[in-house]
Amino acid sequence: QATASTLVLFASMTYAWATGQWDITQLTHPASCMILTSALAMKLGLVPFHFWFPEVLQGSPLITGLLLSTAMKFPPITLLFMTSPSLNPILLTTMAILSAALGGWMGLNQTQTRKIMAFSSISHLGWMAMILVYDPKLTLLNFYLYTLITAAVFLTLNTIKALNLSTLMTTWTKTPSLSATLLLTLLSLAGLPPLTGFLPKWMIIQELTKQDMTPTATIMALLSLLSLFFYLRLAYCATITLPPH
Repeated sequence: QATASTLVLFASMTYAWATGQWDITQLTHPASCMILTSALAMKLGLVPFHFWFPEVLQGSPLITGLLLSTAMKFPPITLLFMTSPSLNPILLTTMAILSAALGGWMGLNQTQTRKIMAFSSISHLGWMAMILVYDPKLTLLNFYLYTLITAAVFLTLNTIKALNLSTLMTTWTKTPSLSATLLLTLLSLAGLPPLTGFLPKWMIIQELTKQDMTPTATIMALLSLLSLFFYLRLAYCATITLPPH
């Protein structure tokens, strides 16, 4: 985080050195654009600057994990929104596709709920970064919905004290209503219609198609299947009615 903040200042200094202006919302210097994009990606935990996020989340309590996944991302998302015309679109699109791919891929073999939520966060940030340059307001909508649904998942996991999948399997008999709610929120995070999480993904794919980026939209849609698999696994564990043998 400190390195990323330093890089934001460095991008501003580089731009001021090259042009004599300190306004980072309208950068035109290529090096400054590249540094600023990398700095904000590091703050958010986009690939390839994601390595710190799953480990930090795994070592934190669930409520701290909730704050790390939602509240702590407000400042960098706000900065991204303000500086969206200045960011490097090719670099951002590349990081977005890699984040969606790695977030889905690395979440497949996890058994700890906090790590699964960390890779889920990386995957969702990939979707937000993808559309940022073309429609920043859609990024904000995606972020608000992601924050609400993720908060619901973390608070439910905290209530039932489920830190791994084996604990999650025994919760149906104790709190069936909470497990049913968890099932719906997880499917919403996965982006299944007619749940809320489907709306931003649908709008992002629609916007990418309008921008003549149909191959990119297809890749993002296919990569969301990876995330869908581990959400379904979590949902299955949450609602399994028979104890595992």
